[in-house]
Amino acid sequence: MRSSAALAARLSLVLLLIGGRAVAQEAHDWLDRMSRSVEELNYQGTFVHILGGTAKTLYIVHRNVDGQSGERILSMSGAGREIVRQGDLVQSILPDQRVVLFETRKGVSPLVQALPSDRAELELHYEIKLGGRARVADRATQVLEIKPLDEFRYGYKLWLDRETAMPLQSRLVDEQGGVVEQIMFTEIEVPADIPPGALEPTIETTGFASLRAAELPALAAEISWRANDVPGGFRLSIATQSPMAGSDTPVDHLVYSDGLATVSVFIESARTQSDVADGFSNVGSTNAYTITLSGRKVTAMGEVPPQTVRTIATSLVAR
Repeated sequence: MRSSAALAARLSLVLLLIGGRAVAQEAHDWLDRMSRSVEELNYQGTFVHILGGTAKTLYIVHRNVDGQSGERILSMSGAGREIVRQGDLVQSILPDQRVVLFETRKGVSPLVQALPSDRAELELHYEIKLGGRARVADRATQVLEIKPLDEFRYGYKLWLDRETAMPLQSRLVDEQGGVVEQIMFTEIEVPADIPPGALEPTIETTGFASLRAAELPALAAEISWRANDVPGGFRLSIATQSPMAGSDTPVDHLVYSDGLATVSVFIESARTQSDVADGFSNVGSTNAYTITLSGRKVTAMGEVPPQTVRTIATSLVAR
């Protein structure tokens, strides 16, 4: 009988472990599906973006044909600006300035920028788990929670459409559980096809000035600066020199990432007359910490807790 009881206990433990792994894999599968849905699906709808205590209502049309995506985003509050993207070509219409700005860049959608993506080693620093179910924009959703395992990262709470895995609501959550940034659809459609004309600008631009953004490519260079103390999981992913707007002197630019959270570090030249004050600052969900090292202004910034940017900035040394 003891033997049978011990065997039953071991079998129960094995089943629990298998069940736990299956649930964890399901959570990762949802995250993978979400990452694909925002780029591969056709969708259109209205969402609210809340950042830094300010709420903006936007209308988005996203179209994907044979892997080529484009979108049109219209601000329904404030100055009513409109952005149209086809691939990496972006047209920004600024009616308050009577300007149309043409440029080449990726990632213009605040919806995409506010979302995490699954990367290697993510599970080492975050717990990804399924939550309950709810309704958003009158659609059934699966809640997905991404919780950091230390105090150096923010967490996410996502409401994913159960049919398409499209994120209908997302929250960036700080270490106290407060909401740093939130996006929520109030209405959305996911049609099989969206006509090309849906990406045509709706704002009349007759008489507007047309400007083309100057290309500011990163310069290949050996950057001697490195952070000696970075939170676990953060690794150097980029080290370049980048032109600085309004200055002939480039800045050294380092990027540290854990695959989800990212911290950019800017090291100005000693010749630059910077008036940036040392200490903490923040814009919306982005925290920054500036310090003067060896006569150079160093600023670390990212959508991470304040102690993360301070830890990286204060540990920088020139090798």
